[in-house]
Amino acid sequence: MTAVTLREHWIDTPEGRLFAQDWVPASAQGVPIILLHDSLGCVALWRDFPAQLAAATGHRVIAYDRLGFGRSDPHPGFLARGFVEAQAQQGFAAVLGQLGVDAFIVFGHSVGGGMAVACAAHFAERCQALIIESAQAFVEDLTLQGIRDADRQFAEPGQLERLTRYHGDKAEWVLRAWVDTWLQPAFTDWNLDALLAKVRCPMLCLHGDQDEFGSVAHPQRFTERAGGPSVMRLLQGCGHVPHREQAATVLAEVQRFLG
Repeated sequence: MTAVTLREHWIDTPEGRLFAQDWVPASAQGVPIILLHDSLGCVALWRDFPAQLAAATGHRVIAYDRLGFGRSDPHPGFLARGFVEAQAQQGFAAVLGQLGVDAFIVFGHSVGGGMAVACAAHFAERCQALIIESAQAFVEDLTLQGIRDADRQFAEPGQLERLTRYHGDKAEWVLRAWVDTWLQPAFTDWNLDALLAKVRCPMLCLHGDQDEFGSVAHPQRFTERAGGPSVMRLLQGCGHVPHREQAATVLAEVQRFLG
């Protein structure tokens, strides 16, 4: 097993500080892989996957908490309709600048996958590869139903504490930022079609065939509309978090994709 060194960083932005970590293999090669977390996620919730990814690929791996999540500063307001697209020019751009990253590979899970598409489109000359996992390309009834179900579950006694463990007193904001943003009427016709057309790098699209937040229509749309070459892998018997449910398969697919 390749030795991996873990480091912590703080990224300054006009809205507040972001917490970041990177995992650096002993003989790092290629460009960094930058991870973008899901709607309830943070660096800590990637658990041991970043270290596994760094060891398996030999690439430096970077993950950061978006503003309002994990150990980063609180978000000053609410998430507007364009929050997915805006991340490329906000937290992601700050991470690139302050960690001295030029070319990169971006890997996003769930809504972080949509943000990864935005980053690949906005930094098309610098993004060497795009990996998306369980991402949403548009607003689907299955996605909205999954969010409603989760909202009811978090309303049960003691359930919000699951988020408090990772987000502290920001937990309620994190939950409402996910649920209320996706369920608002103004979000109904949101999609990533315009950004997908601007993606030029190779894309790997991973999706579980039992994903409770999105059907196979999402990876199909991603691969059909991306401006660059794309590969879709439908993971059998897998739900919404492949890097946790089928980590070995995800790592093997990423290794194969990066060549």
